Amino acid sequence: MTAPVNKNATKEARSLLQYLYETAGNKIITGQHTQTVPMEEISHIRKITGKEPKLRGFELLSYSPNINFQDASKACLTEIYENQNTMDTAIDWAKNNDGIVTLTFHWFSPLGGRDKSFFSEFTDFDAEKILQPDTPERAAFYKDMDKIAEQLQRFQSEKIPVLWRPFHESEGTWFWWGAKGPETAAKLYKLMYNYYTSIHHLDNLLWVWNCPEKEGYPGDDYVDIISADIYLENREKTDYKKEYQKLINATSKNKVAALAEIGYLPDIQMLEQSRIPWAYFMVWSKEFCIGERYNKTEDLKAAYHSKYAVTLQHRH
Repeated sequence: MTAPVNKNATKEARSLLQYLYETAGNKIITGQHTQTVPMEEISHIRKITGKEPKLRGFELLSYSPNINFQDASKACLTEIYENQNTMDTAIDWAKNNDGIVTLTFHWFSPLGGRDKSFFSEFTDFDAEKILQPDTPERAAFYKDMDKIAEQLQRFQSEKIPVLWRPFHESEGTWFWWGAKGPETAAKLYKLMYNYYTSIHHLDNLLWVWNCPEKEGYPGDDYVDIISADIYLENREKTDYKKEYQKLINATSKNKVAALAEIGYLPDIQMLEQSRIPWAYFMVWSKEFCIGERYNKTEDLKAAYHSKYAVTLQHRH
């Protein structure tokens, strides 16, 4: 199953997916999420290890069309302003490096909402109403998708493939798209898949599904990569084997798997022994990377200096 689900996938998207399949179980691609233009997490990793992650995560939250600036906390506004123009940064980085781009979208609810309205607690937006014909929710959902498609199109114009991970963590109810359960999120994902592939012709995307629950799986025809977000209570030596089993049992044994978001780095030595076929990991931003609260200096060194880890090769 190494061909992308989108029959019209670009040459670049095809070769990226092929590369993930070849890597999984033989090595692991290092990844780090960033959501600010200076990408301070990357400088931190470089300072400690002398290396940089091959995969870099970027955030689309500030590109949400429906942000309620009037009724937003200072923390929310800071997050929005820090995130502005990160797509320029992502494109620039991808054009000048042999790296992999993955995008996360904390989508401010298409209607209503205040503060960080990607969280269910700050919006009464009902995801199920998107699935009904002729509702304001459905219209707003498509309108937002059109705006985000413009950003994704920029990557396509530059021949940059993107690991696209919409509607993440729908196993929980904390985001509006997961508030009505993973089945609803899977239906939204299919709507987006069909709209983006057949109407917007976004053929540079590889589709990453991010929920380890059986009832939420959209099916092998819609998914290129299965993934999970894992935040352990405490730091431990792990290859995330248990979580891998849970994920493939809930989704598919035919797809390449990834640690789409983690708090704690996997133990790369353990991975090298167990060969649990995670293609890549991505540590979350800010304090998950910087400082000693989650990943210690020695954890970063162990991960980035391992022969089993794939890091960014600088072009000379």
